[in-house]
Amino acid sequence: MSNDLPPEAAAAALAGLPLMTVHRLLALLRQHRPHEAFAVAGGAAAPAPGSLIERVLGDTTVRRAWRESATTAHLEATWERCRRAGIDVVSIGDSRYPEVFASDPLPPPVVFFLGDLDLLRGRRVGIVGTRNATSVGRQVALRFGQGLASAGVNIVSGLARGIDGQAHRGVLQSAAAGGAGRPIAVVASGLDVCYPREHGGLWRDVAEQGLLVSEWPPGSEPLAYRFVQRNRLVAAACEVLVVVESRERGGSLVTASLAAERGVPVMAVPGSAANRAASGVNELLRDGSSPALDVDDVLVALSLDHARVGPLFAEQRQRPRASDRTVYDLCRLRPCTIGDVADATDRPLIEVAMALARLEQAGWVGQTDGWYEVLGAPLT
Repeated sequence: MSNDLPPEAAAAALAGLPLMTVHRLLALLRQHRPHEAFAVAGGAAAPAPGSLIERVLGDTTVRRAWRESATTAHLEATWERCRRAGIDVVSIGDSRYPEVFASDPLPPPVVFFLGDLDLLRGRRVGIVGTRNATSVGRQVALRFGQGLASAGVNIVSGLARGIDGQAHRGVLQSAAAGGAGRPIAVVASGLDVCYPREHGGLWRDVAEQGLLVSEWPPGSEPLAYRFVQRNRLVAAACEVLVVVESRERGGSLVTASLAAERGVPVMAVPGSAANRAASGVNELLRDGSSPALDVDDVLVALSLDHARVGPLFAEQRQRPRASDRTVYDLCRLRPCTIGDVADATDRPLIEVAMALARLEQAGWVGQTDGWYEVLGAPLT
């Protein structure tokens, strides 16, 4: 084995060994430096006594598969493929390794990327949803991506068909108009294997203007289990996750669950009860997720999130008039109709309607089917 290649080459080659798993690769790279870890896998060095890898190598099938594959030829071929595609590599323990992944319960042992890795240090919102999106859902995803990027927020998604792709198209439209936010895509294949194929142009634009991330080496096909693993990285990479459309089951709900486990706030865009594509998001709302009626709702959620990263957005909403505060307080207690507020305050309907219109325009309340409720951070 040639030690003339950088440690990243050994880490990349390890990620491509047969029967390699996230847990096995983590154990290798936490116990050994990349070149030494590669030597352990190839049988040229001994694993740490009593370690997980020692037990793994006790399995004849794994030991044979690794020793046959962990060769100098494999190492050099993997690194050459990375270089030809312009793919950079960072492994856990490296000073460049992203903090958002390092603190995750199951961090990716090796990160392959195209673009600017420092985007993971900026403000980040995930936008996910069904591949079979409605035209309304696609428009909403585009609008959210564009609006958040215009506010300087980077958008994380899986670059899938439907909602994911539309969110990133919105970011790119914002960037073309001078917006500061950039796209961050986490994919389930090697970075030289575009999936879905029709996203070839979008894939290139994200890599050139933002960041494209995978934990799989070049040449890796988009197998089903890799999408499940990819979802945890989407969840780990964002500060707030917004689900635009989702059916009763699907990857976006899995991502929402993974985000909640990581303490990432999950927001959902409400949809019609008659729209099957909205059944999943409506379930999220029923179970306690915050509604995301517009971009401002998400910006407010970001400003409340002190735990995840640095500078915060200041409160952007204009404080309501003193005369509107009573109306706001009623909606804060429970969703109200105009009639409910008029009855409770003994004020004329037209006066209540004007107060609610001002509160809604400023972003303090939102209305769905005639019911008004408080949005975002509470008024203090």
